[in-house]
Amino acid sequence: MEQRKPLFIANWKMNKLSKEVVAFVPIFYEAIQSVSQKCEIVLAPVAVYLSKLIEATRSTSIQVAAQNCGGAKSGAFTGEISPVMLKELGVNWVILGHSERRHVFKEDEALVSARLKAAIEEGLLPVFCVGEKLEERKSGQTFAVIERQLKGLKELSENHLKALTIAYEPVWAIGTGENATSAQAQEVHAFIRQWLSKNISSPFANGTRILYGGSVKADNSSQLMAMEDVDGLLVGGASLDPLSFGEIVKKGLNS
Repeated sequence: MEQRKPLFIANWKMNKLSKEVVAFVPIFYEAIQSVSQKCEIVLAPVAVYLSKLIEATRSTSIQVAAQNCGGAKSGAFTGEISPVMLKELGVNWVILGHSERRHVFKEDEALVSARLKAAIEEGLLPVFCVGEKLEERKSGQTFAVIERQLKGLKELSENHLKALTIAYEPVWAIGTGENATSAQAQEVHAFIRQWLSKNISSPFANGTRILYGGSVKADNSSQLMAMEDVDGLLVGGASLDPLSFGEIVKKGLNS
Protein backbone atom coordinates (compact mmCIF):
# COMPACT_ATOMS: atom_id res chain seq x y z
CA MET A 1 0.00 0.00 0.00
CA GLU A 2 1.20 3.50 -0.82
CA GLN A 3 2.54 5.43 2.17
CA ARG A 4 0.36 8.47 2.82
CA LYS A 5 2.26 11.38 4.38
CA PRO A 6 0.45 12.79 7.45
CA LEU A 7 -1.22 16.15 6.83
CA PHE A 8 -2.25 18.66 9.50
CA ILE A 9 -4.37 21.68 8.58
CA ALA A 10 -5.21 24.63 10.85
CA ASN A 11 -8.52 26.21 9.88
CA TRP A 12 -8.56 29.57 11.68
CA LYS A 13 -12.07 30.42 10.42
CA MET A 14 -12.94 34.11 11.04
CA ASN A 15 -10.24 34.63 13.69
CA LYS A 16 -6.86 36.37 14.06
CA LEU A 17 -5.97 39.91 13.05
CA SER A 18 -2.90 40.73 10.98
CA LYS A 19 -0.42 40.92 13.89
CA GLU A 20 -1.67 37.63 15.34
CA VAL A 21 -1.30 35.86 12.00
CA VAL A 22 2.33 36.94 11.69
CA ALA A 23 3.18 36.31 15.37
CA PHE A 24 1.86 32.71 15.19
CA VAL A 25 4.44 31.48 12.67
CA PRO A 26 7.81 31.66 14.52
CA ILE A 27 6.38 30.23 17.76
CA PHE A 28 4.63 27.37 15.98
CA TYR A 29 7.53 26.61 13.62
CA GLU A 30 9.98 26.37 16.48
CA ALA A 31 7.61 24.01 18.30
CA ILE A 32 7.32 21.59 15.36
CA GLN A 33 10.73 21.97 13.70
CA SER A 34 11.92 18.55 14.89
CA VAL A 35 9.00 16.79 13.14
CA SER A 36 8.33 19.15 10.22
CA GLN A 37 9.91 16.77 7.67
CA LYS A 38 7.66 13.89 8.72
CA CYS A 39 4.42 15.58 7.68
CA GLU A 40 2.83 18.42 5.72
CA ILE A 41 1.42 21.40 7.60
CA VAL A 42 -1.04 23.92 6.16
CA LEU A 43 -2.45 27.07 7.78
CA ALA A 44 -5.75 28.59 6.57
CA PRO A 45 -6.27 32.25 7.59
CA VAL A 46 -9.08 34.58 6.52
CA ALA A 47 -8.65 35.67 2.91
CA VAL A 48 -7.55 39.23 3.67
CA TYR A 49 -4.42 37.92 5.45
CA LEU A 50 -3.37 35.25 2.95
CA SER A 51 -0.56 37.37 1.53
CA LYS A 52 0.67 38.25 5.06
CA LEU A 53 0.85 34.58 5.97
CA ILE A 54 2.55 33.62 2.71
CA GLU A 55 5.24 36.21 3.48
CA ALA A 56 5.58 35.05 7.10
CA THR A 57 5.99 31.37 6.14
CA ARG A 58 8.28 31.93 3.15
CA SER A 59 11.44 30.51 4.76
CA THR A 60 9.60 27.57 6.37
CA SER A 61 8.03 24.33 5.14
CA ILE A 62 4.57 25.56 6.23
CA GLN A 63 2.03 25.90 3.41
CA VAL A 64 -0.99 28.19 3.12
CA ALA A 65 -4.65 27.47 2.29
CA ALA A 66 -7.66 29.61 1.48
CA GLN A 67 -10.87 28.76 3.35
CA ASN A 68 -12.94 28.79 0.15
CA CYS A 69 -12.79 29.88 -3.49
CA GLY A 70 -15.15 30.96 -6.23
CA GLY A 71 -16.44 28.63 -8.91
CA ALA A 72 -15.32 30.78 -11.87
CA LYS A 73 -12.12 32.43 -13.10
CA SER A 74 -13.68 35.91 -12.99
CA GLY A 75 -16.99 37.66 -13.47
CA ALA A 76 -19.98 39.24 -11.74
CA PHE A 77 -19.67 37.35 -8.44
CA THR A 78 -19.58 39.99 -5.71
CA GLY A 79 -17.68 38.85 -2.62
CA GLU A 80 -16.10 35.78 -4.27
CA ILE A 81 -12.37 35.13 -4.73
CA SER A 82 -11.37 33.33 -7.90
CA PRO A 83 -8.93 30.38 -7.76
CA VAL A 84 -6.87 32.24 -10.39
CA MET A 85 -6.40 35.08 -7.87
CA LEU A 86 -5.43 32.64 -5.12
CA LYS A 87 -2.79 31.06 -7.38
CA GLU A 88 -1.44 34.50 -8.26
CA LEU A 89 -1.05 35.25 -4.54
CA GLY A 90 0.95 32.06 -4.06
CA VAL A 91 -1.76 30.03 -2.33
CA ASN A 92 -1.56 26.29 -3.08
CA TRP A 93 -4.40 24.82 -1.00
CA VAL A 94 -8.11 25.51 -0.58
CA ILE A 95 -10.72 24.12 1.83
CA LEU A 96 -14.04 23.40 0.10
CA GLY A 97 -17.44 22.22 1.32
CA HIS A 98 -16.70 22.91 4.97
CA SER A 99 -19.81 22.24 7.07
CA GLU A 100 -20.10 25.94 7.94
CA ARG A 101 -20.19 26.77 4.22
CA ARG A 102 -22.76 24.03 3.61
CA HIS A 103 -25.03 24.67 6.61
CA VAL A 104 -24.52 28.29 7.70
CA PHE A 105 -24.10 29.75 4.19
CA LYS A 106 -26.33 27.18 2.45
CA GLU A 107 -23.85 26.07 -0.21
CA ASP A 108 -25.43 23.09 -1.95
CA GLU A 109 -23.74 20.13 -3.67
CA ALA A 110 -23.85 21.85 -7.07
CA LEU A 111 -22.10 24.98 -5.77
CA VAL A 112 -19.46 23.00 -3.85
CA SER A 113 -18.84 20.91 -7.00
CA ALA A 114 -18.43 24.03 -9.13
CA ARG A 115 -15.91 25.42 -6.65
CA LEU A 116 -14.05 22.09 -6.62
CA LYS A 117 -13.84 21.92 -10.42
CA ALA A 118 -12.63 25.52 -10.66
CA ALA A 119 -9.97 24.94 -7.98
CA ILE A 120 -8.67 21.78 -9.65
CA GLU A 121 -8.56 23.46 -13.08
CA GLU A 122 -6.28 26.16 -11.65
CA GLY A 123 -3.98 23.62 -10.01
CA LEU A 124 -5.01 24.25 -6.40
CA LEU A 125 -4.92 21.37 -3.92
CA PRO A 126 -8.49 21.02 -2.63
CA VAL A 127 -9.44 19.71 0.82
CA PHE A 128 -12.97 18.46 0.21
CA CYS A 129 -15.04 18.28 3.41
CA VAL A 130 -17.88 15.85 4.08
CA GLY A 131 -19.85 15.05 7.22
CA GLU A 132 -23.25 14.42 8.77
CA LYS A 133 -25.36 16.39 11.24
CA LEU A 134 -26.37 14.96 14.64
CA GLU A 135 -29.92 14.07 13.60
CA GLU A 136 -28.54 12.31 10.51
CA ARG A 137 -26.19 10.21 12.65
CA LYS A 138 -28.93 9.40 15.16
CA SER A 139 -31.26 8.26 12.38
CA GLY A 140 -28.60 6.00 10.83
CA GLN A 141 -28.06 8.14 7.72
CA THR A 142 -24.32 8.81 8.13
CA PHE A 143 -23.17 6.72 5.16
CA ALA A 144 -26.02 7.92 2.92
CA VAL A 145 -25.11 11.57 3.64
CA ILE A 146 -21.39 10.97 2.99
CA GLU A 147 -22.19 9.13 -0.24
CA ARG A 148 -24.41 11.98 -1.43
CA GLN A 149 -21.63 14.50 -0.73
CA LEU A 150 -18.99 12.39 -2.50
CA LYS A 151 -21.15 11.70 -5.57
CA GLY A 152 -19.97 14.81 -7.45
CA LEU A 153 -16.43 13.42 -7.54
CA LYS A 154 -17.56 10.91 -10.17
CA GLU A 155 -17.91 13.78 -12.66
CA LEU A 156 -14.16 14.45 -12.51
CA SER A 157 -11.42 12.33 -14.06
CA GLU A 158 -9.04 10.39 -11.83
CA ASN A 159 -6.22 12.46 -13.27
CA HIS A 160 -7.96 15.65 -12.11
CA LEU A 161 -8.67 14.18 -8.70
CA LYS A 162 -5.09 13.15 -7.93
CA ALA A 163 -4.61 16.45 -6.05
CA LEU A 164 -7.61 15.77 -3.80
CA THR A 165 -7.61 15.42 -0.02
CA ILE A 166 -10.85 14.50 1.75
CA ALA A 167 -11.74 15.65 5.28
CA TYR A 168 -14.42 13.91 7.33
CA GLU A 169 -15.88 16.33 9.85
CA PRO A 170 -19.01 15.21 11.66
CA VAL A 171 -21.03 18.41 12.02
CA TRP A 172 -22.11 17.42 15.54
CA ALA A 173 -18.45 17.42 16.65
CA ILE A 174 -17.40 20.84 15.33
CA GLY A 175 -16.80 23.42 18.03
CA THR A 176 -18.99 21.43 20.44
CA GLY A 177 -16.24 19.79 22.48
CA GLU A 178 -17.73 16.47 21.31
CA ASN A 179 -15.45 14.55 19.02
CA ALA A 180 -16.09 11.30 17.23
CA THR A 181 -14.33 8.43 18.98
CA SER A 182 -11.34 7.09 17.09
CA ALA A 183 -13.44 4.00 16.24
CA GLN A 184 -16.28 6.17 14.85
CA ALA A 185 -13.78 8.16 12.78
CA GLN A 186 -12.16 4.99 11.46
CA GLU A 187 -15.52 3.50 10.49
CA VAL A 188 -16.41 6.52 8.32
CA HIS A 189 -12.89 6.91 6.90
CA ALA A 190 -12.90 3.23 5.88
CA PHE A 191 -16.32 3.75 4.22
CA ILE A 192 -14.95 6.77 2.28
CA ARG A 193 -11.90 4.80 1.12
CA GLN A 194 -14.11 1.90 0.01
CA TRP A 195 -16.37 4.34 -1.88
CA LEU A 196 -13.32 5.85 -3.64
CA SER A 197 -12.07 2.38 -4.53
CA LYS A 198 -15.42 1.32 -5.98
CA ASN A 199 -16.28 4.57 -7.78
CA ILE A 200 -12.87 5.85 -8.90
CA SER A 201 -10.11 3.24 -8.50
CA SER A 202 -8.35 1.15 -5.90
CA PRO A 203 -4.93 2.82 -6.40
CA PHE A 204 -6.58 6.24 -6.09
CA ALA A 205 -8.35 5.18 -2.88
CA ASN A 206 -5.12 3.83 -1.39
CA GLY A 207 -3.18 6.99 -2.20
CA THR A 208 -5.76 9.60 -1.13
CA ARG A 209 -5.37 11.20 2.28
CA ILE A 210 -8.49 11.33 4.45
CA LEU A 211 -8.35 13.77 7.38
CA TYR A 212 -10.52 13.89 10.49
CA GLY A 213 -11.89 17.21 11.77
CA GLY A 214 -14.14 17.99 14.72
CA SER A 215 -13.03 19.07 18.22
CA VAL A 216 -9.49 17.76 17.70
CA LYS A 217 -7.19 18.49 20.65
CA ALA A 218 -3.73 17.43 21.80
CA ASP A 219 -5.25 14.80 24.07
CA ASN A 220 -7.10 12.96 21.27
CA SER A 221 -4.85 13.53 18.24
CA SER A 222 -2.73 10.47 18.96
CA GLN A 223 -5.71 8.06 19.23
CA LEU A 224 -7.25 9.47 16.05
CA MET A 225 -4.00 9.27 14.09
CA ALA A 226 -3.46 5.66 15.24
CA MET A 227 -6.42 4.60 13.08
CA GLU A 228 -5.49 2.91 9.80
CA ASP A 229 -7.52 5.23 7.56
CA VAL A 230 -6.95 8.53 9.40
CA ASP A 231 -4.12 10.27 7.53
CA GLY A 232 -4.19 13.66 9.22
CA LEU A 233 -6.26 16.23 11.06
CA LEU A 234 -8.24 19.34 10.14
CA VAL A 235 -8.13 21.41 13.31
CA GLY A 236 -10.33 24.40 14.19
CA GLY A 237 -10.33 26.10 17.61
CA ALA A 238 -7.31 24.23 18.99
CA SER A 239 -5.16 25.44 16.08
CA LEU A 240 -5.49 29.11 17.07
CA ASP A 241 -2.78 28.75 19.71
CA PRO A 242 0.63 27.90 18.19
CA LEU A 243 1.76 25.66 21.07
CA SER A 244 -1.57 23.82 21.21
CA PHE A 245 -1.46 23.13 17.46
CA GLY A 246 2.19 22.13 17.79
CA GLU A 247 1.25 19.54 20.43
CA ILE A 248 -1.52 18.16 18.21
CA VAL A 249 0.98 17.67 15.39
CA LYS A 250 3.67 16.07 17.58
CA LYS A 251 1.30 13.77 19.47
CA GLY A 252 -0.44 12.81 16.24
CA LEU A 253 2.87 11.79 14.68
CA ASN A 254 3.74 9.74 17.78
CA SER A 255 0.64 7.60 17.42
